[in-house]
Amino acid sequence: MAEPRAAALTGKLVSVGEHGRPSSVSERGASGRPAAERREQLVALYRRLGDCSDCQLAGCATNLVFGNGNADADLMFAGEAPGFHEDQQGIPFVGRAGKLLDELLDEIGLGRGDVFVANVLKHRPPGNRDPRPDEIDACKPHLFRQIELIEPRVVCTLGNFATKLLTGSSRGIMSVRGRPQERELSGRTVRLYPILHPAAAMRSDAARHQLQEDFRRLPELLAEPRPEPAVAPLLEPVSAAREPATAGSPPGGREPEHTSVPQLGLFG
Repeated sequence: MAEPRAAALTGKLVSVGEHGRPSSVSERGASGRPAAERREQLVALYRRLGDCSDCQLAGCATNLVFGNGNADADLMFAGEAPGFHEDQQGIPFVGRAGKLLDELLDEIGLGRGDVFVANVLKHRPPGNRDPRPDEIDACKPHLFRQIELIEPRVVCTLGNFATKLLTGSSRGIMSVRGRPQERELSGRTVRLYPILHPAAAMRSDAARHQLQEDFRRLPELLAEPRPEPAVAPLLEPVSAAREPATAGSPPGGREPEHTSVPQLGLFG
């Protein structure tokens, strides 16, 4: 099943920059490697994960949900795990939470083609349950490799699981949201920006306002110089035990009901 799916999606790939990016963005990342070279390595990672057996999730999922968007993006989002409809389509954030993400990006002059969106887990956990520590351990090298190849200036962590993994801290999202942090990820220093998961924001007017407020800071963060190297090393991931959910947030931080949004190429 993996190979035909991978071949089909690979046929939809578009060149770096086709969707448009901020004019300040160079085609060479912080490493000096050309964007096209890094994108080809990202494609290679995608193909390899099409036959992933690092954990048991691939055996019970319909599709790999690798991530999509611009492979040379300055802004990257890391969510938790695919939901039902993401699993069906092989694309992250395709439902109501994804629509909210699109609206928030539009408010700051960006679109899906300007950013890269991925999850900690690349396959859907059965029943949209929370990711387990062994699944996070199996999948984290793939997310780190994506960060290494995309070379974003800012990585927005959406919700508890991505935030705890990438910050290396047990502190939950409500205690760190909206506070940029610098961490060493995949051998380079990255500015992390923990924010609420869009699905949680849909359940509360106050949470939605917080998310909008945090999004408005993104242009400022993207305009800042890249962080200096090695501010604080990434720690080993903490336990994946969930912090108590914000009022009205859905289990696992993912919206169970989805409607389709236009499908981009897998990544640009």
